[in-house]
Amino acid sequence: MTAVITPSRLEGAVTPPPSKSQVHRLLIAAALAQGESLISNTAYSQDILATLDCLEALGACAVREENRIRIRGLGGAARRGGGFPVLNCRESGSTLRFLIPAALVLAGGARFTGSDRLMERPQEPYARLFQERGVEFSRDGRGLRVCGRLAAGEFRLPGNVSSQFVTGLLFALPLLEGESRILLTSPLESGGYVDLTLQALRAFGAEIHPVPGGWRVPGGQRWQARDAEAEADYSQAAFFFAANALGNAVEVTGLNPDSLQGDRKMLAFVRRLRGPGTAELDVSQCPDLVPALAAQAALRAGRATVLANAARLRLKESDRLSAVTRELNALGGRVEEHPDHLVIYGADCLRGGAADAHNDHRIAMMLAVAASRCGGPVTLTGAESVQKSYPGFWEDYARLGGRVSFV
Repeated sequence: MTAVITPSRLEGAVTPPPSKSQVHRLLIAAALAQGESLISNTAYSQDILATLDCLEALGACAVREENRIRIRGLGGAARRGGGFPVLNCRESGSTLRFLIPAALVLAGGARFTGSDRLMERPQEPYARLFQERGVEFSRDGRGLRVCGRLAAGEFRLPGNVSSQFVTGLLFALPLLEGESRILLTSPLESGGYVDLTLQALRAFGAEIHPVPGGWRVPGGQRWQARDAEAEADYSQAAFFFAANALGNAVEVTGLNPDSLQGDRKMLAFVRRLRGPGTAELDVSQCPDLVPALAAQAALRAGRATVLANAARLRLKESDRLSAVTRELNALGGRVEEHPDHLVIYGADCLRGGAADAHNDHRIAMMLAVAASRCGGPVTLTGAESVQKSYPGFWEDYARLGGRVSFV
């Protein structure tokens, strides 16, 4: 789908959708619990639908209501009969990495499928850990296959590849017989996401203890169902905060000011970019903020911005360092791409023109924000990619005064 965005000022109030990161975690914790849980303030983005489908394939029961989901959990019990389940993760890296260890515990294995880009993402930390324990981990043209039973023990893995590997182990290890430990061999990046995982697990009654360099996880745990509500999403709110920095007037409502969401850092970053001179921002703990920050930085007239420690963005839905560079430059910006960072030289205005979302929801939203300060229309190919995380984005954008039409 192609969107034609005519520059206009955004004004009004908007509540971001539920935090996708929290909904993933609450659904999985509920699916592993005993009894029925009600998860409220949910939205059916493509990533959340992927997690729901996979949990049902593992044996959980999910009833989808308008903005809430009832989950009857498995109580940590192994799935019986029917062979290995096939889990279609669509484009959701969270779904894939969160559920690989759980599938070993619950079903003795599974085949994971999904988009080509998803199946190309690195999984080496799991491959090494599992092969050390005699668990099969293989990839072929049809996807990824794991087979075997995890045993409790010591799990060492790097913290600078993706915190999603840590989260996957935190969900599965409490269900094993015997105590386990997760120990990091390098500093943890995106640590806020692990905080969200621990928050969800502890809310359901799981017991996990921090130790130097990692966590101690007692085994044999069975936690109980509970009702929980997801917060509004700071990672989606980031685009509206960036829009305000560009001269728009959007009131962002419904956010928890005390949230553990790592992308709450956007508020501090926006203030930094309002200041004089060159700004260097370390995005290692919140890489998903880069597209929103890039939109603001591209229009930070006469000042340079460095978005540093961002190499992991090359492994997202698109190569985001390349996509940000290419598309902002196509609109008249000046962005320099480096292996692990971007240097952005701010302009008074972008000219507009043709742009591509690269099938990446965050690139599409970045371009929509930048369009509000362009001298001419932006013709955006791949506008439907927002369905991955924010299905109502274009409706909210238009309601705020954004002028967008679809071809």
